[in-house]
Amino acid sequence: MSDSHRPVVVYVSQGPLAAEVVRSKLESEGIPAMLRYPSVGRVLGLTVDGLGRVEVLVPPVYEDVAREILAEEVPSLGDGTAGAGATPSVELA
Repeated sequence: MSDSHRPVVVYVSQGPLAAEVVRSKLESEGIPAMLRYPSVGRVLGLTVDGLGRVEVLVPPVYEDVAREILAEEVPSLGDGTAGAGATPSVELA
C-alpha cells in the first residue's frame, strides 16, 4: 500500500473506551474509521506500558475533516471535570 493510501492516526487513547467513542463519532459523520491496538492488551485486559494504547485511524482523504470534528469535542470519560481544567488521558494525534 502506498503512503498516499495508508490510514493516518487522528486520535490516541489509553484504553479502548474513548477510542470506541471517537470511532463511533467519526462514523456517524460518514467518516470510515478503524482502531489499531496491540492484541495482547485487549486479550489480557492490560493497559500499562503501552499495551492499552489505542489509535483511531482514518483514510488520508478524511484526515482534515476528522481532525476538525474531534477538535470540536473530545470525549470526557472521567469524573466529568475534563472540561474544567483537568488533563484527559487522551490525545489528538
